[in-house]
Amino acid sequence: MTTATDTHCPYCSLQCGMRLATDGARPQVVARPGFPVNRGALCGKGQSAAALLGPAGRLTAPLVREGGALRPAGWDEALDRVARGFAALRQTHGPDAVGVFGGGGLTNEKAYLLGKFARVVLRTANIDYNGRFCMSSAAAGNRLAFGLDRGLPFPLEDIPRTECLILVGGNPAETMPPALRYFRELRENGGTLIVVDPRRTRTAELADLHLQPLPGGDLALALGLLHVLIADGMVDTAFVEARTSGFAQARAAAMAQWPERVERLTGVAASRLREAAHRFGRAATGMVLTARGPEQQSKGTDTVSAWINLCLASGKAGRLHSGYGCLTGQGNGQGGREHGQKADQLPGYRSIEDPRAREHVARIWGVTPESLPGAGRSAYELLDGLGTPGGARGLLVMGSNPVVSAPRAAHVTRRLRSLDLLVVSDLVLSETARLADVVLPAAQWAEETGTMTTLEGRVILRRRAVDPPEGVRDDLWLLGELARRLGVRSGFPDDAEAVFGELRRASAGGQADYAGITYARIRAADGVFWPCPDEDHPGTPRLFLDAFATPDGRARFVPVTHRPAAEEPDAAYPLHLTTGRVLAQYQSGAQTRRVEALNAAAPGPFVELHPLLARKLAVREGQPLAVVSRRGRAVAPARITDAIRPDTVFMPFHWPGAGRANTLTHPALDPTSKMPEFKVCAVRVERARPGEEGTK
Repeated sequence: MTTATDTHCPYCSLQCGMRLATDGARPQVVARPGFPVNRGALCGKGQSAAALLGPAGRLTAPLVREGGALRPAGWDEALDRVARGFAALRQTHGPDAVGVFGGGGLTNEKAYLLGKFARVVLRTANIDYNGRFCMSSAAAGNRLAFGLDRGLPFPLEDIPRTECLILVGGNPAETMPPALRYFRELRENGGTLIVVDPRRTRTAELADLHLQPLPGGDLALALGLLHVLIADGMVDTAFVEARTSGFAQARAAAMAQWPERVERLTGVAASRLREAAHRFGRAATGMVLTARGPEQQSKGTDTVSAWINLCLASGKAGRLHSGYGCLTGQGNGQGGREHGQKADQLPGYRSIEDPRAREHVARIWGVTPESLPGAGRSAYELLDGLGTPGGARGLLVMGSNPVVSAPRAAHVTRRLRSLDLLVVSDLVLSETARLADVVLPAAQWAEETGTMTTLEGRVILRRRAVDPPEGVRDDLWLLGELARRLGVRSGFPDDAEAVFGELRRASAGGQADYAGITYARIRAADGVFWPCPDEDHPGTPRLFLDAFATPDGRARFVPVTHRPAAEEPDAAYPLHLTTGRVLAQYQSGAQTRRVEALNAAAPGPFVELHPLLARKLAVREGQPLAVVSRRGRAVAPARITDAIRPDTVFMPFHWPGAGRANTLTHPALDPTSKMPEFKVCAVRVERARPGEEGTK
């Protein structure tokens, strides 16, 4: 007898609705047209999501390192070894000698309990997660301007109803294909789509206007657009005076970036800049959406602030069908940054430095506020300090693969190897897990129940549909077992709904208030939007319509000025490198590279370059190329296309080994968000040497 369970895709922040049908054989994904976000549509990753359910290709027993190699072990042996190792490190070097590195794909329940485990059991300040590498600049910009961070302050259904939308550094045609219909519907309704991207992506091909700046030019471009709005009389003065503060300072900064100067900085013609400004400025409603392109820069927060300033000056924020938003990347990139995985946060998006927040959360956890550690190191700083004096000497990694995904990845790999104890919980033997001293096999999406928070701020429920393979355990159980072995015998239940109930209480009164959200409400309504402070509250699909979440209710302009990238091209490294995703792979590829259909569509890395550059290098299509930065060398086949600028090359970042793009990327950090500069660095390109990967 076939049964079908309503659930959600395990990949991106859309969390597309799907059904998982089981009849005793391998589970099958089937459409779930009633879920409002994707209306039954799924990309190839979602359609093949059941491929990793079952034991094939999975970890099905703990592994422990012995004599330099990993061998299978029982759970008691593995957990005892972890507990003894962490306890010894804490006793010898202090609590901060053990760190925790989480993931943006963990459920809210896991993220919450992981943060509690770090602060109550380990009492370490050293916890952060890979979401720092994704949305942190947008989060910082949101909080500076609006006083609150939610990826989208409106539901996706509002996108087709706006008159003009600027999409900056995002390619949803490949990163979240079911969302593309919203942009198509926008144009069908007569709206204007403007795409800003150094590459002519599949999304850019749909645009009415494509602006193709140099990598790192997004900040100057936004300032130039605001300059034109001001100079040509398109500022919504009534809105600025009634609902914002700080315009004079932002105006002064923008007036220094006239269109011809911006053209020299970005390569975007002044005429096209003016056209974009007029289309946006003259529209009655408008939105700006950013993604990793402008955010993954050492000036990412300032860049986001500049785009928000454009919305505020034109009166396109805090109004229906208008506003700034971020296309959150990871499946729970939103919820993962709300409930305690970040180095400086407590549940409910509370600051760990706020005495009232510490008191509230400590009361829920049954500890004293004084026992809670303070803010720790950000993600890259945590990884960079591993095994060094003052850095963590032991690390628990849950749902992340920094060997592939971190910037300056060869250096991060060396730091991981230097640890006294590396513990990895994952569903597959990822590149990071291969370095571990203990590997713990984790259940995945359809094998467990838990909530996720989409890019809209919609809290949804993944339902358990199948049992995990024998020998595999849920991370909630794992954290409870480790807590008990480390002397904390209560407060770590393995029932997801019980954990969510505690999360609700811990988040109550915070900015990300889930107090009124229950599993029953989520089931009944296909999700509930936060903030939702009590069970009678309907949830909040649209933020800021009456006031912004600042003390005075006004949105704040943030004055920013253009500055170059941390590393600009020079004679030795004359080209820009930018990185990104492809349609058939996801993040570090730990899961998607194990799915036959996805690997057939995207079997490996490549170097995208313009025909003019290929001619200069005497390179033909498919020929192995070496891309070289000051941090290392990556080798992959050439892909020649006029869709990219002649001064820029592109590499996708899903693969390890010789073609690992993050071997090259720059770890320079944004001073506010601590986001590394993934999206721009200086490189040179040359034909691969004989004997390098892919050469004869």
